[in-house]
Amino acid sequence: MKEFGRYAMFMGSLFVRRETFATYYKLTLEEAIQIGLKSAGMIGMVAFFMGAVTTVQIAGNLVSPFVPRFVISQVVREMTILELAPTIIAIIFAGKVGSSMAGGLGTMRITEQIDALEVMGINSSSYLVLPKIVASMLTYPMLVIISGVCALVGGYLVGTFTGIVTPAEYIQGIRYAFNPTMITFAITKSFVFAFLIASVSSFKGYFTQGGALEVGISTTAAVTNSIIAVLLADYLLAELFFE
Repeated sequence: MKEFGRYAMFMGSLFVRRETFATYYKLTLEEAIQIGLKSAGMIGMVAFFMGAVTTVQIAGNLVSPFVPRFVISQVVREMTILELAPTIIAIIFAGKVGSSMAGGLGTMRITEQIDALEVMGINSSSYLVLPKIVASMLTYPMLVIISGVCALVGGYLVGTFTGIVTPAEYIQGIRYAFNPTMITFAITKSFVFAFLIASVSSFKGYFTQGGALEVGISTTAAVTNSIIAVLLADYLLAELFFE
């Protein structure tokens, strides 16, 4: 509870003594490039193979002759939208982006760069952390959309090239009984996950104490706590949505 209280106070400090809009705009754009643009390739590749592997595994377990083959792509679609794209990619996002945030802020703390900002009268937490959170919440939903498309394309290519399912059957399964609210649910989760990963990672990095060894410890704690927060939020959002 003490740690959660420190986290809540830290989040409140982001909105005190703020800088000008132009300053935040520039910082947010820079962070969006680092967080979103430079992560898109890796996340797209991971999602592509997730979709391919999911298609092969579902086809291998679909042994009943009474189940139509288009069900394969229907299941891939549901798994991709509900879990693979927003949640599994969030874990990768925490490992890549969250660790980078914690490591960068931790290094700034132990080299007294954060203290220098405070001496100049700048709210260091707002100046350094708020653009990271905003950029994450803007770019991560786009990464989720990219990963979803790549996963479905990966499933399509592997399924059709290996003869597991025909192109017409795969497209039929993608369209069959589609519920648009699933997209809304996935995008909602992506906003929540982006906020949790960016805020928790920044919190851990910002309050690093010690030297280089402690920066590594803070980075590990940031990734671990971010993943736990994502999984807990995933369960709570699922309970709220499906009830």
